[in-house]
Amino acid sequence: MKPPPLPMRLSGKLFAACGLWMFLLGVYFILLRPALLPEDPRFMGTTIETLRAAAPGLEGWLGHVFNVMGGFMVAAGTMTILVAWRFLVRRAPGTLLALAIAGASGVALMSATNFLLHSDFRWLLLVPVLLWLAGLVCYMREDAAATSAAAK
Repeated sequence: MKPPPLPMRLSGKLFAACGLWMFLLGVYFILLRPALLPEDPRFMGTTIETLRAAAPGLEGWLGHVFNVMGGFMVAAGTMTILVAWRFLVRRAPGTLLALAIAGASGVALMSATNFLLHSDFRWLLLVPVLLWLAGLVCYMREDAAATSAAAK
């Protein structure tokens, strides 16, 4: 017989929300994101028309790039939800390190890059970083509380 499921803590809920966000962002990149946003040529100091004339296949190629990127976002989001749902509640060794690396290389790098590019979405893309950091802090506090309770 299976043991009853452990309740999801706040850290798990925060990471599950981040995972859902990544999943949905990936779906957006696959299905809806145009190859070039208005901010892209603005950053490069040109126009979409000039880019189309200079590199006629650019938008088609970027469509493929964003499909791949979106697929990786869907995969990372799915795995983050699984970790939040199954591994965080069990306090599996290595979970904190894995989530810290995933957050730094995923949401934090994406947000930092969008600030570097002066993206129109930079402030919106800071939200998942803050949620991820809050999840890490909650996880550490929950771990400290569990360790303290076990010591008593």
